[in-house]
Amino acid sequence: MVRRHAGRRRADRKPGRIEVPEHGHGHGHGHGESAVDTSVVDADAIVARRVRLGVIGLLIPMIAAALVAMVILWPTGDVKVGAIENDQARGVVLSIKPCAETPADCDEATVRITEAKIKADIGQVVPAEIAKGQSAPRVEVGNKVMLSVDPKAPVTDRYSFVDNDRNAPLLLLAAIFAVAVVALSRWKGVAALLALALSGVLLLKFVLPAILRGSDPVLVAVVGGVVIMVAALYMTHGVNAHTSIALIGTIGSLGLTALVGSIFVRGSSVTGLSADAGTIFQFANQVDLVGLVAAGIVIGTLGVLDDVTVTQVTAVWELSAANPNASRWSLLSAGLRIGRAHVASVVNTLVLAYAGASLPLMMTFALGSVPASYAVSTEQVAVEVIRGLVGSLGIIAAVPLTTALAAMAVARRSPQLRSDEIEHVD
Repeated sequence: MVRRHAGRRRADRKPGRIEVPEHGHGHGHGHGESAVDTSVVDADAIVARRVRLGVIGLLIPMIAAALVAMVILWPTGDVKVGAIENDQARGVVLSIKPCAETPADCDEATVRITEAKIKADIGQVVPAEIAKGQSAPRVEVGNKVMLSVDPKAPVTDRYSFVDNDRNAPLLLLAAIFAVAVVALSRWKGVAALLALALSGVLLLKFVLPAILRGSDPVLVAVVGGVVIMVAALYMTHGVNAHTSIALIGTIGSLGLTALVGSIFVRGSSVTGLSADAGTIFQFANQVDLVGLVAAGIVIGTLGVLDDVTVTQVTAVWELSAANPNASRWSLLSAGLRIGRAHVASVVNTLVLAYAGASLPLMMTFALGSVPASYAVSTEQVAVEVIRGLVGSLGIIAAVPLTTALAAMAVARRSPQLRSDEIEHVD
């Protein structure tokens, strides 16, 4: 005898409005195991055919274009700017005493060199002046410190204090982070950490050197961002239909973010000379500083786009698993209802992150009783406003774009009752 599953047969459900599962938004941030088995959606022949068309027609050309552009833009040789002294050293503070001539302004520390390019200096004890004041770093006996080097000076005048060496606490924090990720996500966490490491390598070996070579920063950021997202999404979520659709939506949203960011950065008469960019222009004047601001928006939006697109595709996949006969419109409308809540929280997170980064600057304006309308129009604040709003626009665009792509892929995927939905009993 054959009977239906408990409740009702999925194929009998009407393709109208879909009730959004209660867990629809919650699963988006973790990207962990879904409450609904979506493997039947990936395995469906109709879905596979539609996804192949999308991959062949959209994804492969976009990835190929990014790889070709990366080969063309890849910086050859070492990037050198000459005017900046690149020698560094590390040491341990053995003692500190006030400077003989200006005791109120500085301290004189004796430092034992523990790491230096001049091997003969390792183990030597050298003096180093440390400035005093509220803005100066606090240094105590036993602290590990970083030093700059003048290799042409005698050893007693060769080393100058730069800052405290924070490698140890940073490495400890990174280790705690890695353990937490792996403990929660297991093998997916390991894949995510590998993808993160690859992202760092691409930023250091391609994006930064290519921009220093004088290449268009926005183009470099988009090309590097596409390659980073391809590696990160496939490594973290696997090579499957679900990830491929999310990747198409991510790349499309990334391109839109780059376009809007470039328009508003240049339309706002941003010079790019605020903060450390002035130093870049002084020693590497071939860099397009205005484009660099727009490129920063692109790179800063990458990680959030990953979260949004994977969430939306997962939501539509689960809705399709619950109702194989759902229409494109019903899947799109239900997916957008889930996306609204997700976008509201993610946009708030992104804007607050940029606001937090510029908090010291805003405090400076507050101390001077500068009107808000005036402060916002200054370049330093305006750049942060543009970053937050353009990044948010990219996220907002990612929701309907990715949801529509996913709905087209899985709509009305199986009009017949599936064999795995039938129970045979004696």
